[in-house]
Amino acid sequence: MSTIAERLRAVRAGIPADVTLVAVSKTQPAEAIREAYAAGQRDFGENYAQEWRAKAEALADLADLRWHFIGGLQTNKVKYLAGKVAYVHTVDRLELAQELSRRSAQKGAVARVFLEVNVGGEASKEGCAPEAVPELARAVSAMPALEVVGLMCIPPPGDDPRPHFRRLRALRDHLGLRELSMGMSADWRIAVEEGSTFVRVGTAIFGARPAKAP
Repeated sequence: MSTIAERLRAVRAGIPADVTLVAVSKTQPAEAIREAYAAGQRDFGENYAQEWRAKAEALADLADLRWHFIGGLQTNKVKYLAGKVAYVHTVDRLELAQELSRRSAQKGAVARVFLEVNVGGEASKEGCAPEAVPELARAVSAMPALEVVGLMCIPPPGDDPRPHFRRLRALRDHLGLRELSMGMSADWRIAVEEGSTFVRVGTAIFGARPAKAP
């Protein structure tokens, strides 16, 4: 069975130097993150605020570890993240941006954020509708203590991701932003081909997620 370091090397081999690999460590133990860190990985993505808090505490000795919050974020959880994560990939509404701005300003920090776009128009999925993104981008860009760096998406499962990635890239270009957070374990290669600058890869690095306790 391959190790985390070996799987990490295999993924890195296909990623250009100017693309940031975010190792998605949700549900993985802190020891697995340490193993990836020892193999040179520095950017890690978490989906759940409380799980992230526990890991951040357990791994506080890894000074140059960069946390990315990549899950749906409730406004009442922003206080835990502000000033402590490098990027928030899932800003999809004004209320969330306002709270992130307020809490980051209190900490004397600037939050680097991606606007999450619901490229597939899925009713069950979070994210701003593509046609509403320019207005949201203008509003968020004007807020103190926030920097809008780019756009993020998760294509609908079962769809060809390429048209969705292209749509997001076109929207990013229209808005004059720098970054694209797109691509996961199943489609990161396509995402890189379509211009992604941040890929979020979990299973291909850490293996299958541990089963949840019943």
